[in-house]
Amino acid sequence: MSATIVVGGFWGDEGKGKIISHIAYSDRPKIIVRGGVGPNAGHTVEFDGKKFGVRMLPSGFVYRDAKLLIGAGVLINPDVFLNEVRTLKVEDRTGLDFRCAIIEERHINADRSSEHLSGKIGSTGTGCGPANADRVMRTARLARDVVELQPFLTDVPLDVNTAIDSGEFVLVEGTQGFALSLYYGTYPYVTSKDTSASQMAADVGVGPTKIDEVIVVFKTFPTRVGAGPFPTEMSQKEAESLGIIEYGTVTGRRRRIGYWDGELARYSAMVNGATQIALTGIDRLDRECYGVREWNKLTRKARDFVDRVEDDTGVPVTLISTGPSLEQIIDLRDEKL
Repeated sequence: MSATIVVGGFWGDEGKGKIISHIAYSDRPKIIVRGGVGPNAGHTVEFDGKKFGVRMLPSGFVYRDAKLLIGAGVLINPDVFLNEVRTLKVEDRTGLDFRCAIIEERHINADRSSEHLSGKIGSTGTGCGPANADRVMRTARLARDVVELQPFLTDVPLDVNTAIDSGEFVLVEGTQGFALSLYYGTYPYVTSKDTSASQMAADVGVGPTKIDEVIVVFKTFPTRVGAGPFPTEMSQKEAESLGIIEYGTVTGRRRRIGYWDGELARYSAMVNGATQIALTGIDRLDRECYGVREWNKLTRKARDFVDRVEDDTGVPVTLISTGPSLEQIIDLRDEKL
């Protein structure tokens, strides 16, 4: 029995897609199942020299031997879902829970026309907030009501728990980041539900006793898209001098850049129940680390930073990304666990 949850520790865009893809290839899960809000979160994966941006499917799709599932807690935009399935040619191994709520055009219109959501909060405009509101009011349509989705419908908790009980490895993929949690984030500048590891388990129907590892992904330089507090934010000019210019996968908006936030990292690791830390962007801290794949080949500056992260969180750093490609990573799990 083995299940691992991977979640973001800051405001999203931490590089979870890269970490999830690496774990998928190294640990070979039977199922990769996605929790989270909906298509308002985008994951970018670089594989075989190509970049893939996904908003509905698990970013671990690059591992071709895994079944891809979407949990009942996730909102589905049928057009986005079907387009991704066809584009990535994963029709034969993709399923979504029949209880997923549906994002309709009226939800998208309500999201984009709301001065509060699109103006003050900086919503992605994908309809997630209004759709979740309908879910709470028990008026939302479910996936079982949409004809085009019928071939993909399944009972995700049954599938996932059956796999775990059979001794198979299941990888649970979170979206967005802890600081965007409706409960624990920088309210009201947050998303429309919780984003912690506990919520991801609930989204896919797995009880806490079946979760073995919780990997929280942190970025060396945290980023944020849209409005809201960002205590360690630096100026765009300063970010440019460090060579850090990023844009959101879904919105295309320029990301705000900040320095490492040890206080937030510690709180995030605590609430998520982190057992491991994955650290991305170490090559942004020191360009000499780009593409390095061995711990002892990291610079002293980079290793000192990893030590700082472990001191701040009280959790071992087991995965260190040194570039965007799948193979540019240092995996210390065998040494530290």
